[in-house]
Amino acid sequence: MVITGAGIVTALGLGWRPNAAALRTGRTAFRPVTLFDVSRQRTKIAAEADLPPALPPVRLSPHRQRRLDRATRMLLLAAREAWQQAGLQDGTRLPLVLGTTSGGMTHGEAYLTQALGCPASLRRQATRMLNYQVQRHALDVSEALGFEGSLTVISNACASGANAIGHASELLRHGHAACALAGGYDALCQLTFAGFDSLQVLAPAPCRPFAADRNGLSLGEGAGILVLETLDHARERGAEILGEILAYAAATDTHHLTQPHPEGLTTWATMTAACRDAGLTPDVIDYLNAHGTGTPQNDRTEAAAINRWAGPRAATLPVSSTKACMGHLLGAAGAVEALVTLMTLREQWLPPQPGLLETDGACRFPVVREPTAARVTAALTNSIGFGGANATLILGKGP
Repeated sequence: MVITGAGIVTALGLGWRPNAAALRTGRTAFRPVTLFDVSRQRTKIAAEADLPPALPPVRLSPHRQRRLDRATRMLLLAAREAWQQAGLQDGTRLPLVLGTTSGGMTHGEAYLTQALGCPASLRRQATRMLNYQVQRHALDVSEALGFEGSLTVISNACASGANAIGHASELLRHGHAACALAGGYDALCQLTFAGFDSLQVLAPAPCRPFAADRNGLSLGEGAGILVLETLDHARERGAEILGEILAYAAATDTHHLTQPHPEGLTTWATMTAACRDAGLTPDVIDYLNAHGTGTPQNDRTEAAAINRWAGPRAATLPVSSTKACMGHLLGAAGAVEALVTLMTLREQWLPPQPGLLETDGACRFPVVREPTAARVTAALTNSIGFGGANATLILGKGP
């Protein structure tokens, strides 16, 4: 399946160009949290996105736009960029597949705050309850861009965004559609921030995936959306092909609710299955975008999986985690990182990891530390989530 449109929003910027420029040089986007009170939390930083005060022209009424939460605004910005780049027209019929974990949680937080503080008041509560529902966000995208089609929402922890892209590619592969819009989105919210902090997995300083002295993850927010098409459909439209989804694999282990299997068996299984699906071996993978959260358990587990999967190739396989620049985007992570992987294929560079001084001894692979030009024709990206959710996507330069 080929990619003809890509849209991205992160704390590094709005759109492909500012994100590519930042990732190519390893710029970070962490700063003190301003969206909510973190005075009672151990960690005070995150990667907050700077959103415009108003949306660009879309087909939503001003009244409807005023009711959009932060997550939906990021989703719409990314979807509009992908839609316009692909050159899709109003009235197009195509499936929309989205991944998220928090969805409209800020509406839920506002509902709860008012219900606890002023239980007799129902002002705006019905609106909050309606817009809390994730399908409402999907409908907003369809209405804003002027298309119709099936809506699918996947909430599978931090693999959600990758699962959404993978599911959309399977719809096309099996002839259920010729074109699809897919990706993930999540906004920072107090519930998830406080929850991760209570688990003591948030780092007080920007995260350092695969570092010997890593001490936790850093949260971010954003959205990543791709337009996927069959090759024939893209050629019939005369669309520019940005890249290709070569393979997708997903699996789940039942080891632990929050900790991955220590030997990385399921991560190894998805990488192996994706390569088998694509007819590729680790030797021809030019770059691996790791899940790499910066927690001791995740990085050690993923390193073990990569070592086993890559075999002798591990010694020369460039690996990096772009969470070191823009944080962990939860349900959006897999989609945004797939889009970052697409950037490496389009522009022929490897994103470096800032702040990495000494690599953990478990890593038999080189972690990219400096801005690097490289020949990239096939690249792999991993996503690993709570509950043992694992997903792997392999992308190529395209025909």
